[in-house]
Amino acid sequence: MSRPRKRGATARDDERPPERTLAASGFRARLEESRQNQGSWTLMVDGTPQSNVEVNDPGVLNFEYVRRIGHAIDLVAPDGEAVTAVHLGAGALTLPRYIAAKRPGSRQQVVELESDLVEFVRDHLPLPRGAQIRVRHGDAREVLGTLPPGLHGAVDVLVVDIFSGARTPAHVTSQEFYRLALPLLSPRGILAVNVADGAGLAFARGQAATLRSVFPHVAIATDTQMLKARRFGNVVMFAGIGELPFERLPRLLAADPAQAKLVNGRELDNFVAGARIVTDATAVPSPPPARSVFLAKPGG
Repeated sequence: MSRPRKRGATARDDERPPERTLAASGFRARLEESRQNQGSWTLMVDGTPQSNVEVNDPGVLNFEYVRRIGHAIDLVAPDGEAVTAVHLGAGALTLPRYIAAKRPGSRQQVVELESDLVEFVRDHLPLPRGAQIRVRHGDAREVLGTLPPGLHGAVDVLVVDIFSGARTPAHVTSQEFYRLALPLLSPRGILAVNVADGAGLAFARGQAATLRSVFPHVAIATDTQMLKARRFGNVVMFAGIGELPFERLPRLLAADPAQAKLVNGRELDNFVAGARIVTDATAVPSPPPARSVFLAKPGG
């Protein structure tokens, strides 16, 4: 492994980007620094961009779908108030860094199967000092069912952003999986799920139907081209026990550099119409994207 760089350091032209082969999956993890924006790093796993981190300002979120989750996190509690968060899937720890920067004192737990991925990221992109972020290693579904009783009914933000390479494993897409998440949420808590899908949006519609079978309040956020099922991309889904605190979210999504809309109520009924609830018996991984999807640099 190459030596860790100082925070915000720039890769020289003659240096190879840091890489590591992950033991559990065999995938290759690679950190690439933007040549235009010093300190902006993208984590690639199996050729798929999975996370982006601005090490000098973790309050900046460059991936579109991550900003949509960030907007929701901004609304879950008054500005600056500490929250309790659980993240299923570590990536480059982008959202844990964001919460630590925006809401100092927040308690956070991250669950990641690829232990050496977390080590690799932290070696090269250290976490901010003072951040209360605990990492638990293991399969997200298995760990979710064994989290401490003190977290039950106490989690304000629960993020599900789980990928093996470019696909979400089947066992974390089912009704049974989401039922494990339900008791963790606080009355004001939100579940945020990153769903990747392509033309037709059959997988995304199934996920929305499944969430609605478990949670009383569900909404989704994406751009209009995705809603027209014309391309591969991300649909962010939100769920909660109580009413989602999203009165201002439509304006935040509309003002974002990558405009999006919030879909709920009757429009969500139409989106879900005809979709079947996903169970352990019927679950399948998310569809694979074409490699051409990632030829251009990700961002926003």
